[in-house]
Amino acid sequence: MLRLSSSASRIPAALTRGFASTRSVLAPNKDHHIINYPADAFPKGFVVSATHCGIKKSGALDLGILASSTERPTAAAASMTRNVFKAAPVTVTTELLSQGKGRAAGFVVNSGCANAVTGKQGLENAWATSNTLTDLLPKNADAPGAGSLVMSTGVIGQNLPIKKLTDAIPDLVKKLDNAPDAWMDLARAFMTTDTFPKLRARTFTLGGREVRMVGIDKGAGMIAPKMGPPQPPHATLLGVIATDAAIEPAALQTALNYAVDRSFNSITVDGDMSTNDTVLVLANGAAVPDLPEITEANTTEFDTFKEELASFAADLAQLVVRDGEGATKFVEVKVTNAPSFDIANKVAKSVANSALFKTAMYGQDANWGRILCAVGYTDIPEGTVDPTKVSVQFIPAGKLKGEAPLKLLKNGEPEPEIDEARASVILAEEDLEVLIDLGAGSAESKVWTCDFSHEYVTINGDVSVVCEHR
Repeated sequence: MLRLSSSASRIPAALTRGFASTRSVLAPNKDHHIINYPADAFPKGFVVSATHCGIKKSGALDLGILASSTERPTAAAASMTRNVFKAAPVTVTTELLSQGKGRAAGFVVNSGCANAVTGKQGLENAWATSNTLTDLLPKNADAPGAGSLVMSTGVIGQNLPIKKLTDAIPDLVKKLDNAPDAWMDLARAFMTTDTFPKLRARTFTLGGREVRMVGIDKGAGMIAPKMGPPQPPHATLLGVIATDAAIEPAALQTALNYAVDRSFNSITVDGDMSTNDTVLVLANGAAVPDLPEITEANTTEFDTFKEELASFAADLAQLVVRDGEGATKFVEVKVTNAPSFDIANKVAKSVANSALFKTAMYGQDANWGRILCAVGYTDIPEGTVDPTKVSVQFIPAGKLKGEAPLKLLKNGEPEPEIDEARASVILAEEDLEVLIDLGAGSAESKVWTCDFSHEYVTINGDVSVVCEHR
């Protein structure tokens, strides 16, 4: 029980009741989000492997590679951090995509060391990593400039133990495989403060043919991405999606830009944008080797692929939020009836990034005043939000999905009676949804976030140690 000071004790009970939830809630086990897929769920023509090369002191997997075994050149697209302090692998991958004209030989990922803010030595190490793998992979005459893209995650400001890393790559190439266990090992090689490997696969129909998509991402802290296409010169979110669909590079980049705005750019754990945020998409066309690559001119097929990619990316992005450092809640903030998608997205992010809102969700406190506060200070043109038209509800989720919403505010007027017992039941679920109706248009946006717990502070007080143990 929180003890109020003598002055606080004079505050009316109606205003202090929201302070009663001071319970300590442990983060739930996240293993139920792990899915083991059969071999035929993975895209054709891609092979992967992972190992421990010596970056993590714990002996956990910390290095992985992916390559395409097809003769057809692999199209590649990327969405990268807009942080001014771009990590060396971000800079190198940007140059490689330009050099290869949207083609790639494969990619290398390491965890435990971000290779960020490491100056000239960091760039040399990133190039050494890329070139070592590229030299060991078969050359493709149709993509002479294609290289191996690089990603790193972990502690900022430390140099890679580059010899250990490059010495391990030849053995990784020998062990390349497309078995489910190999894909799961690659997902584990991405992990830093993550508590579970994030791997998803999907099959869908494109142009009358069955194609597959696999995705891996990582992230638990330093998550508030604002990514875009590479622009030269130009606890981290990393992601890779591989598909055996045939998409030409320019169309793949357009589809990724669309998908990222509706997925990875719509999540936040702590409001901090990383130096290393990178999402890659690789398409090798192995499912349809007899068909030409889809372009944006192939309207029907391209639109289908774009929507499938956006939906798949949203699934991956939500896994990052579910594994937020110390998180006990997965919260969807949905803003409806806004003047535009941009306005809706900004309002949703303002609420989702509010430390007061996030701590209220941890305390299972239906403090809707914190929601309105964040809506009100959103950086949008004055007059965009009319307080007399805003409504707020908690939408039951998880085991309670489908039950009637709990109305908190309607057209700027608070509900006269709020069932606090029912609010406690709704907020006790791992999944929560907040619905904010601006009453000012028809656009909407969703942003996914998590709560702030005691464990979040503990983790980030000694993140360098935690990174070594995953």
